[in-house]
Amino acid sequence: MCGRYAASRRPEDLAGVFEIEKWEPEETLEPDFNVAPTKEVYAVLDRPLKDAVDHRPVRQLRKLKWGLVPSWAKTPEGGARMINARAETVHEKPSYRRAFAARRCILPADGYYEWVTGKDERELEVEGRKKRARKQPYFVLPADGSVFAMAGLYEFWRDRTLPDDHPRAWWVTCSVITTEAEASPLAVAPADGPHALADIHPRMPLMLTPDHWDAWLDPARTDVEDLRSLLAPPPAGLMRAYPVSSAVSNVRNNGPELLTELEGPEEGTLF
Repeated sequence: MCGRYAASRRPEDLAGVFEIEKWEPEETLEPDFNVAPTKEVYAVLDRPLKDAVDHRPVRQLRKLKWGLVPSWAKTPEGGARMINARAETVHEKPSYRRAFAARRCILPADGYYEWVTGKDERELEVEGRKKRARKQPYFVLPADGSVFAMAGLYEFWRDRTLPDDHPRAWWVTCSVITTEAEASPLAVAPADGPHALADIHPRMPLMLTPDHWDAWLDPARTDVEDLRSLLAPPPAGLMRAYPVSSAVSNVRNNGPELLTELEGPEEGTLF
């Protein structure tokens, strides 16, 4: 899954990486080292500009809320639970299938956090013990330091309780697509810890390599089977993972120190 990630790159840096044509300075976000559900995040998308004459798709950097609210939802309250969409079923689930066909985006990140689900913890859960051992968080990122481009969806939701000109009348929300975690060896693995992403958690965000960006963002591509072919995992061996402080487990903590690599798992945590 993806329940927390880091996004510290500036808009001007993302504009160069993704060849952004349109970006509004008033939508600038501060670097966020502990992005949590319901926060505002950057998204890269191709969409015609409002009131444009030619209606051609324009590559934009937009500010969206993480936690997708389907257009047909009566209230936005379920958005916080819809932060992830499974690649295997995204084309058929009522909450995601319309967005999958027409409103796809890229959510740029430095990398994502995942808390190890180790053998010992699974045994504790099976035994029904009330107190669970602390999980060790890991930071997962491209080994070459490039932008981690997560496949995403976005959707529009209209709050019918507000007038058309109200700034909160329209919500634009998003979700991260996840896939099975790689079982192949990490490009760089911790000496004392997991050697594959699947050792940390069975799911991971679907990372799009640059050769897939244009096809994924193209709103003219609407054939479901064609789009499903874009959900293939990236080549193996592109990622690294390392343990970080359990301070990241508290959403109130936010700073570059959360990305500091530890020499090994914290005492009292699982792996």
